[in-house]
Amino acid sequence: MRFSTGTRVAALASVWLSFTSALPGLGHDNDDVITRDVAIIGGGASGTYAAIRLRELGRSVALIEQRDELGGHTHTYYDAAAPIDYGVWIYTNNTDMERFFAHFNIPLVAEILNGDPAYTRRYDFRTGEAVAALGGNIIDALTRYVGILLQHPYLAGGFDLPDPVPEDLLLSFGDLIEKYDLGAAVDMITQFDQGFAENILDYPSIYILKYLDLAVIQGIQFGFSRPASRANQDLYKAAEAELGEDALLGSTVARIQRQDDKGTSAHHKDTNAHHKGTSAHHIVVDTPSGKQRIIANKVIVAIPPLLENLDGFDLDDRESDIFSRFQYSSYYGSVVNVTGLPRQLQIFNKATDTPYHVADLPGTFTFNPTAVEGIHTGFFGGGAGSLPEDQARQGIIDNLLALRNAGYPVSEPEIIALRSHTPFGLHVSAEEIAGGFYRDLYGLQGYRGMYYTGAAFHAHNSAELWEFTERVLQEHVLVD
Repeated sequence: MRFSTGTRVAALASVWLSFTSALPGLGHDNDDVITRDVAIIGGGASGTYAAIRLRELGRSVALIEQRDELGGHTHTYYDAAAPIDYGVWIYTNNTDMERFFAHFNIPLVAEILNGDPAYTRRYDFRTGEAVAALGGNIIDALTRYVGILLQHPYLAGGFDLPDPVPEDLLLSFGDLIEKYDLGAAVDMITQFDQGFAENILDYPSIYILKYLDLAVIQGIQFGFSRPASRANQDLYKAAEAELGEDALLGSTVARIQRQDDKGTSAHHKDTNAHHKGTSAHHIVVDTPSGKQRIIANKVIVAIPPLLENLDGFDLDDRESDIFSRFQYSSYYGSVVNVTGLPRQLQIFNKATDTPYHVADLPGTFTFNPTAVEGIHTGFFGGGAGSLPEDQARQGIIDNLLALRNAGYPVSEPEIIALRSHTPFGLHVSAEEIAGGFYRDLYGLQGYRGMYYTGAAFHAHNSAELWEFTERVLQEHVLVD
């Protein structure tokens, strides 16, 4: 059912007014009530795509985003000389990605990554000591890695796993390396699998395989895509303009009065029998101009589904139990004004005293040159849970200054932009995966009128998230 007629709007508004007194802190003021087919919580890659696509398909939407702009992990620093992306940078290629950019008439160009060793260096960012490249035949190791991916094609679509879950997916990444002799490829794998917590070798291998998947490997071979403007934020600026007042920026959900699968409020089954038979969700949103009330038939959650993010969401025990199991790490993108580094050089953090020289974390994963002389991007992360912004900021500066010991005349760094991607890389233990965690997680699609998308349900890859979100819309939201 969708709310598209005046009668239905009036009826639902009446239902809303009849029970607002049941929600603590809400009175009968003159706030307008927004009535929509779908409310979308989170305006990152997945939420923005869902909002634009649903409107394209004739559904009305309200998009609620905490920040003052859309885009999630997409950040562009608009320098006078050239735009600099310091979040999402490139896109793997698929139909939904191409269609999304075409919707806004944003042209794409191919981005071929330069794998020339002459333009890369490896240092221990703690000391500035040079670290040698790993030995072995990288082509043979990557061929074996691709062979593993080909055994598990379902990983390209998300976490819809077979039962029992294959043993290789549950092995720690370190054990997978040993089992299949992947050591020579670890450098490349860790270059693309950034943002993990303290030791990537301890993660269940399923997460590594999903981040460096076949689509990414094809991009490495044949090219990725990016906007011709070199500014990924342009996509989300266009989306903001199209959504207009349907995008509630700088806004958070204060409370959702949700319905269970029988159309009855989970917290008011006995005292509010008059709601039975309705499927509306009633949402109170804190906006810059005050509280806004929304009535929506369905809700899409496109934010990290952690309990601290879902306060006020009227969760039941089943939902709370699943979401409480997630762990995560911190990840920051930065733009740094610093001289003394070669303009074309990409510098990777590698440790001298760890297996396969994986970086010691928390720390900066890499410093990358940009189109603007004297400006680099740096990506910092690691650690279990949240790292304070001041720790990330100081860590980036300390890692740059350590490169003086490598012989580079590094100036005093100035961080001119810093954005947090925390919580990043939501994950659970191998034991929980084997016990059916993702079966239970995916079982929440449509439960009590709530639908889910985002990186926790697939991977930190915008193009693949758009593809995943399209399936959620077509297979669930538009038909349930």
